[in-house]
Amino acid sequence: MCMSLRIEPREMAEVLVKIRKMALAQEISNKLGKSLIMSGDLYPSDIAPVLAPNKYGNMAVFPMAWGFTHKATPKPLANCRLETADSKPLWRDSWYRRRCVIPASWYYEWGYPVYENDSRSMIEHLNSKKVKFAIQTEGSDITYIAGLYRYENHDDMQIPMFSILTREAAGTVRDIHDCMPLILDKENLQDWIRPNGDPSAIVEKALSNMIFERAVEYYRSPNEFITM
Repeated sequence: MCMSLRIEPREMAEVLVKIRKMALAQEISNKLGKSLIMSGDLYPSDIAPVLAPNKYGNMAVFPMAWGFTHKATPKPLANCRLETADSKPLWRDSWYRRRCVIPASWYYEWGYPVYENDSRSMIEHLNSKKVKFAIQTEGSDITYIAGLYRYENHDDMQIPMFSILTREAAGTVRDIHDCMPLILDKENLQDWIRPNGDPSAIVEKALSNMIFERAVEYYRSPNEFITM
């Protein structure tokens, strides 16, 4: 997936103000040389506000950098395929013990344009030039995206890093792309992040009622990344 996120500062002002004051956020920013703005358009390797369990097991917000690192590639591993999350060594431990949620206003994806009364053949549809879409949960100002996280040593500091879980596209998203992030209902967030919870049970409740439109602004070119 070639995906980026959008965080509208007005909708998430309370979270952004809180997280920017954290000492951990400043330490991560200094170590990685990354901005602490954490709003607007975000890309792999950026720092983002992420929901994860605190030491008491309750949901709290933390700053995390987007994308696991791996010696096989210099690119951040921004996405993890749902179908291999519980089996590949890279993801397995996080799948069972360290799950998180990335709250965003919407996410961006490059996909095939859709037209009313479209009479094109499937080949013509797939050969059309891709356009950038803004996609979000229907009826909600915040789209809750499921992810995994782990701690990595960067310059003698243990930094939390997250990756977004992706699944086969469902609902209307199938018209523009073949996969999508795993989207959660707000009611299921606490169960998802519980270390002793059953992630497979929550996956069965994933949302597919998304709405989308062509993105109207493009602030910067996304960083390169890969999916494993």
